[in-house]
Amino acid sequence: MDVGIQMVFASYGWSNISDAQVWDEELRLAQLADELGYDVLWSVEHHFYDYSFCPDNLQLMSYLAGITSHADLGTAAVILPWHDPLRVAEQVAILDHVAKGRFRFGIGRGLSRREFGHFRGPIAMDESRERFDEAAPMIIEALRTGYIEGNGKFYKQPRTAIRPKPERSFECRTYAVASSEDSVEAAARLKARMVMFADRPWPMRLPQIERHRELFRKFHNAEAPPFLIADFCICTPTMDGAEELARRHMGSFVDSNLEHYEILSGHFSRIKGYDAYAKKAELAKDAGRDGIVEAFLKAAVWGTPDRILRELEERRAAVGEFELCTSFRYGGTPYELAERSLRLYAKEVLPVLKSWAAPSVAVAAK
Repeated sequence: MDVGIQMVFASYGWSNISDAQVWDEELRLAQLADELGYDVLWSVEHHFYDYSFCPDNLQLMSYLAGITSHADLGTAAVILPWHDPLRVAEQVAILDHVAKGRFRFGIGRGLSRREFGHFRGPIAMDESRERFDEAAPMIIEALRTGYIEGNGKFYKQPRTAIRPKPERSFECRTYAVASSEDSVEAAARLKARMVMFADRPWPMRLPQIERHRELFRKFHNAEAPPFLIADFCICTPTMDGAEELARRHMGSFVDSNLEHYEILSGHFSRIKGYDAYAKKAELAKDAGRDGIVEAFLKAAVWGTPDRILRELEERRAAVGEFELCTSFRYGGTPYELAERSLRLYAKEVLPVLKSWAAPSVAVAAK
């Protein structure tokens, strides 16, 4: 199995922490993960708020390419409606060149009304589906051919060369965040690995996972590769106090989600293309904050290495093969606890997961 870490860059849940300290802690964990043998360093893209602030994960990955030697580097994800497709294609081409093929390109369409509201220009959240569906094929084709062009509703792009010219195939290295039905279909059409979050019991996720596999076969006459799960973990040597720690920090992360995405406000029902999230918001209202936390605790992994491995084995039996990007720093987790979890997981969980047979990500040079 392919196992990486996820960098969130959050200050929600911490007291008296500076933005600089947040970034220093995440970078320390990333360098340590590279040294300990994790396969990929992933990073979100978020803006403006304590929930998460990594406004340019492509720039971050260019930096990490220079200070790491083992791990691949991945975006989970670049939010395409907030970017010009030409500039994204150019940035990815540069990054993959300096990273010597270690880059994995993850994309998404965005979910936070608060973030969309700060971008100047005609970028509306109810256009996000159309903008993503127009931009993503342009960028992927540009990375395949070395030229970008488009004549769609949003992006009138004359045929333009991407320099430096992309030299490696992204066919096995493209990922797309998919929670709604239309995003699942978009990921399959793009021949992308699907990215999902460990935020609810896995039987609830299975229909979307199976739909992606079905559509992938339909569109490409091939089996879908393992999807990527963005996971959350606290790894402890004993169970003494483990549930309390998990409940505290995962609960804080849930609180940050409820606030940042305004999940209980009902606004998703009024935004074009977010019907699936409107339905999920209604379920969240019914469950309440405590119910959402309980569901999160059941979906994520925490406790001793043995308990974590059992949980992941059960997940694998329920949904099939998957890749992991695990966050150890979230919801006010003290740095020392995050580092201990990262180290213990690397020592006792990582070797077992790596022994699980699964198709690997191949970087195909031209």
